[in-house]
This record gives sequence, structure tokens and C-alpha cells, in this order.
Amino acid sequence: MKKNRILWLTQLAMLTAIVLLLQMLPLAVGPMQLAAFALIPIVVGGAMLGVGAGVWLGLVFSLVVLFGPDTLAYFMPVSAVGTVVTILARGLLAGAAGGLVYKALQKRNTWAAMICAAAAVPVVNTGVFVLGLRVFFWPLMQEWAGGGSAVAFVFLTMIGANFLIELAATVIISTALLPVVRRLAASRSRL
Repeated sequence: MKKNRILWLTQLAMLTAIVLLLQMLPLAVGPMQLAAFALIPIVVGGAMLGVGAGVWLGLVFSLVVLFGPDTLAYFMPVSAVGTVVTILARGLLAGAAGGLVYKALQKRNTWAAMICAAAAVPVVNTGVFVLGLRVFFWPLMQEWAGGGSAVAFVFLTMIGANFLIELAATVIISTALLPVVRRLAASRSRL
């Protein structure tokens, strides 16, 4: 039993390091920022290690975003409470959603469970972010829209292609990692 817990903590630590690396390094592959890939270890952690791990990895992701230069420069001065609530809620809920969706569907079909969990994480992450923008930062969005539609600005400029890239990358890569997730889960159950 102790070996099982040590293995779980080791795997969680490795996924935490991957989230930190992908979220903190300003690396790009062509037009894609590697930050778009930071949701993948959240999905894998929620599927492989459970809902609690997904929530933890979502928290780590959120903390890096919260203390990022764009967050501190643009959102904190407008509403510190709104910034903290929005950023923490999006990561925590996205991590929980991935783990819960995988857990709910895994007994029927692990491929479908991984695809749905991988889709849920970026959808919840972006959905909570948009909700936070609407509740706490709408005057700022209207200002940034420059007299145009704040809704169009948020969906076309702020989210737009980034969300689609995040969704596609998360679903494709997380699903490709399913055999690894299965092996690691099986190795834990043998201990």
C-alpha cells in the first residue's frame, strides 16, 4: 500500500513539473504557444490519478497564470478579487471536470472517456474565463473593443483560434497518451 502511494505521489509530481514547464516557458511551435499544451497533463492526471490530481494540477496551472505578467498588468488593477476568483476557478473546475468525466465514462469505453475528458478541460477552462470576464471585467472588454462589440472582441480576438488550438491539441495528444495512462494505472494496481 505504501509503494502505491509513493508511486502516485511521484507520478503527480512529474505531471506537476510538466504543467509548470509548459505554462511558464514562453516557447512556441510555429504559431502555437506551448502554453496551449499545459492542459494535457491536467487531463492525463485526472484520468490516471483521479479527480483530486486533476484539481491539484488545475490549481498549479492557475497559480502560474495568476502570477503571470499579463494577469498582473491588465486584470489585477481592475479587480484583484475578480482576477483571483476567475483564474483559480477556471483551473480548479477544469481539472475537476476532466477527472470526473473520465471517471464517469471509463468503465464503458476508455477511448471515449479520454476524448470527452480531454474536451471538457479546455471547454471548462475557457468557459469559466469568459464568465469571469463578463462578471468582473466587462467594462474593460468594452474599452478594449474600442467601441465595437465586446462579445465579438472576447470571442474573436481574445479566445478565437487559441481555444480551437487548445481543444484540438488537448484532445489529440491526451487521447494518444491513453495507452500510457492504462499501463501506469495497471502498474499501480499491481503494487
